[in-house]
Amino acid sequence: MRKLLTIVALAATPAFAQEDGPGPNLVIEVGGEANGRVVIDMLDDVAPEHVAQITGLAEEGAYDNVVFHRVIDGFMAQTGDVEFGKLGSDMRMAGRGGSSRPDLPAEFSNVPYDRGIVGMARSQDPNSANSQFFIMFAEGYFLNGQYTVVGRVIEGMDVVDAIKRGAGPNGAVLGEPDRMVSVTVER
Repeated sequence: MRKLLTIVALAATPAFAQEDGPGPNLVIEVGGEANGRVVIDMLDDVAPEHVAQITGLAEEGAYDNVVFHRVIDGFMAQTGDVEFGKLGSDMRMAGRGGSSRPDLPAEFSNVPYDRGIVGMARSQDPNSANSQFFIMFAEGYFLNGQYTVVGRVIEGMDVVDAIKRGAGPNGAVLGEPDRMVSVTVER
């Protein structure tokens, strides 16, 4: 029943307008051009395996100092490459890695890609999501049913909107990208 109610609430309410979510919540302290706190309600009833992977990596500290390596204005901000995306690494490799954990089978849902929705990045193989995720700046309904939805921003969408945009090929961020200074989980 909760799943149905969550989907109805998402359709009726902007993803970033809600005060609180049932959690677990991913709390991201962002640093760089954008500074502040972003809270993501992780939808464990929609994508339990993906949420478990992300929250597990966050609890290990794997996401700390990982950059937003691909940011496309009007579309999304991508981060989460715990292998090659740490601040100070060779940024030419950022976006090519994952974690030491196995890739996950897709958990597609009917949750639409509205502004503030968080989805899992993957390669051409739908069952290749691992650690990388993206936050939507705007609607992207062409992604519906193609990428696993894992959460929604419930606080700090203004911080997401301020993330440094990419000016390189395919939205690659040039110079020093913004980063997730710390990522914790509130249950």
